[in-house]
Order: sequence, then structure tokens, then C-alpha cells
Amino acid sequence: MDKTALFLQLVSKLPLMARVALLHMLQASPASKYQDLRTELTIAMLRSFMDVPKPRSITFTQKMLSRVPPIRGTIWVSKYTLPIPTEEDARAIHDTLSKVIDGLQDRDQPKTARIQVPDVLPVEAEWTAHRPGVPKDAKLPDIPEREKYDEMMKDVKAPTTILYFHGGAYWLMDPATHRPTCRELAKRTGGRCYSVRYRLAPQNPFPAAVMDALVSYLGLLYPPPEAFHEPVKPEHIVIAGDSAGGNLSLALLQLIMQLQRSGTTVFWLGHERSIPLPAGVAVNSPWIEITHSSPSCVTNGAFDYLPGLEAQDKAEKLRAPCSAWPANPPRMSMYVADDYIMHPLVSLLLAPSWRGAPPTYICTGWEMLSDEDKFTAARFHAEGVSVTFEEYEGMPHCFAMVLKNLKEADRCMEGWSRFIARVTNSTASEGGVDGADDKRSAMRSTFTTIKSGTLEEKELDPMTLSPYTEEEIREKMRRRIGLKCVPATEGDLAKL
Repeated sequence: MDKTALFLQLVSKLPLMARVALLHMLQASPASKYQDLRTELTIAMLRSFMDVPKPRSITFTQKMLSRVPPIRGTIWVSKYTLPIPTEEDARAIHDTLSKVIDGLQDRDQPKTARIQVPDVLPVEAEWTAHRPGVPKDAKLPDIPEREKYDEMMKDVKAPTTILYFHGGAYWLMDPATHRPTCRELAKRTGGRCYSVRYRLAPQNPFPAAVMDALVSYLGLLYPPPEAFHEPVKPEHIVIAGDSAGGNLSLALLQLIMQLQRSGTTVFWLGHERSIPLPAGVAVNSPWIEITHSSPSCVTNGAFDYLPGLEAQDKAEKLRAPCSAWPANPPRMSMYVADDYIMHPLVSLLLAPSWRGAPPTYICTGWEMLSDEDKFTAARFHAEGVSVTFEEYEGMPHCFAMVLKNLKEADRCMEGWSRFIARVTNSTASEGGVDGADDKRSAMRSTFTTIKSGTLEEKELDPMTLSPYTEEEIREKMRRRIGLKCVPATEGDLAKL
């Protein structure tokens, strides 16, 4: 978008900005009690840019948002492509994932459903870390990527390795868009990020992203000879992500747990490999339920910049067609075929069990996804998993990455990175015990609301965190899927 077009866009938003400012000053909007004027205006503007009368095509939007910004400042970026060593390795990963997907079929999934598992391909990623002592406009040295990695490792002070999956509704964004987040997490933990360029939908629907996630985890644990890095111990790895990347993080965790439950190994680099659990999982505003059936998708619209359900459904009907979308054969979701929309590796609320999972961090705002995040945190706790749950009063989706100047954003990044550093510390500090298993058992679950403005912390009761049962959620999903097949009214959506 050129400067003239941007200026005209901003001029067209003046009536909206005036209305939002007036309601805020009168304390007449729901958000005005929890957000300052600048934040409420920013959220309203973001929402208006996302809720357009006729959205651009998928391919146009992907191309527009895939422009790679120059790498400058206090950040190391070393680009790496993990190869698939042999055809035997590729076939083994393909067959293993197929077996897990078939074994985890949901009871509401059609019995005749068959998923097409894609080819196993090399996976691109970016090693990212904090680069201290350079100007804000510093360029990366013009040296090979391997040498950049070696220079980066001189500034890495802790064994922490964050396997990061970016957000973007599974069809947008890239490791390049999330470099600031990865750099910040690396800086605060003293470690490094491995940010994955997984395959995007709708061109590459489920389970392509899950396959790329599994290959990336294998590559960290058991790197091929030409890899930049040495083998990473599982107790030093945290799987992390935001939004759709949070979904992918939990899908990978559930996949690993299913492999362990069945005693399945994976053939890789000439050997049968066990797939151990990571030290932890840390997700920010995770999109856990793919159909947007949670009541908060309606009730929390005033606090979020994500378009409401009615706007989303309308946009899909009016979106300009392209080679990627609508899909052939047609499907409701860009990410997944209709028969698999309730599969436990897609809508993680329906996962059979989380018992035995490593410590998990989940944070959310007063956003459209908050109900599913709360339900997941409460369920983890009920199944004996150590959970660190943080709810940020009045904040929108992924606010720590979007509204970086807020003190709530700084508090969120601190809580997120503190958890990651805590579970990957090579020596347990709690109870005087050593070893990853002892560390996990020593961590106490915490459920906290962080007040807007004051950052006052209030303890939450995990037993009352979510008022919904799994069966109620399942019924809401069935209803939402049904409504996607016919024109939905605002009254229909409110019943969700």
C-alpha cells in the first residue's frame, strides 16, 4: 500500500476514531474502564482494517504479508533448512503421523474419514537470539549462515532452546514477522529461539504443519551431521507459540504424548528414536478450538481487534477467489478438511488426555479465545499437570506482541519468559532436587488475573475458571459447524 492510499485509509477512519474517543471519554464503552484511550483507539483501528467489506484474496494477502523486513538492531538471525536425511526417514515419519492421526479419531468424526498425509519435506527455520552491544540500526555481518550461528552462540548464555511456532490463523505470517517476539524471549531467558517456517494453509492443510513441527522437534533432538547445532537435550527445550502457533504447539505435544502412550519410536538418521517430552510448553493467546464456538467469541468482541463471528463468516462469503481458495473440493475451514475439523490434533479441546504433560504456561486476555484458553488450563490442572495461567484484564488477542508499549505487555513477556527460563534451568532450584522429572513435580500450579493499569495480581480458583463441561463445548462445536453450512443470524451466533 503506497503512502497516498494509506493516508486516504486513515482519513476514512476519522469518524470511527472520533466516536471511539468520545465514548471513551464518557466512560460509555465496555473497554474504556480497562484500556487507555490510545489502546482502545488502536484496537478499534485494527478491527476496522481487518473487517473490510470485500476482503482481498488469500494469495494476495499472503504475498502482501510475506515481505521480509531487513534484519537490523540487537538481534541475531541465522537461517537454516533441516533436510530429510533419507527416503526411509521420510517414509517412517509419514507412516508414524498417519498412524497417530487414525488412532486419535474423535467420536464425532465420520467413521469413513480418510486424511491425505502430505509428503515429508525439508523444513526452513530461523535461529534467533539477542545481540547485545550493537546500535539499533546495526546490520548482520555479511557472512555465511553457519558463521552467523556460531557468532550468535557466543551471546547465548543459557541452555534454553525455544522451539517457536508463529501465529497467523495457520495461513498468514512467517518467522520473519515474529523476529521481535523471538528476540525478546531469547533476551529475557538468555537462550535462543528456533522459529519454524511450517507449511501454511489453505495450500497445505492439516496435517502439513503438524508434520513440519514433528520434523523440527526431531531435528533439534537428533540433528543431521551438517546441522549448525549440537543435539539439544529435551530438558532444555520449550515448545512455544502464539495464536495458531499455540494450537500447533499443543498439537505437537499431544502427538508426542500419543507416541509415548503407544510405545512408538520413529526411524530417523538410521536409528529408531524415542521422542521424549520437552521441558515445558508455553503458549500465548492460543487458538485451541478451531471452529470459534466458545461463547467468548461473541461476548468479548468489545475488547478484541479480531473480527466477530458474523464479520468472519461474511468475509469468507465475500472474499475474492484465487487459486488457493475456495478449495477444491470445498471445505469450511482453510486449515482442515470438514471430516477432521473435530479431530483432537486440530481442535485440542477434544484431546483424550493431557495427563503426564510437562509444565505448561497459558496466557490470555479478555479476548475472543479466552473461554477455550481457560477451559484448557483448568483441564490440565484437573489432570495433574503443572499449569501457570495468566489472565490479563481488558487485553486483546496477543496484546504483548501487538501493543508493545503497554506495561501489561511488558508484564506478559516477563511472565512468559520467566516460565521458560524456570523449566529449562539446568539445576532445579526448588526443593534442592536435580533432574527434569523432579523439577516438573516441584512446580506448583498458579492461576492469576493481572489487573489493567495497576498490574495487581489476584489469585484465581482453577475449579471455577471455566463454567463449561466438555460435552457442552462439544455441542457448541456441533452447532457452530452446522451454522457454517447455512446463513447464520446474529441471534444464532449469540446462542453459542
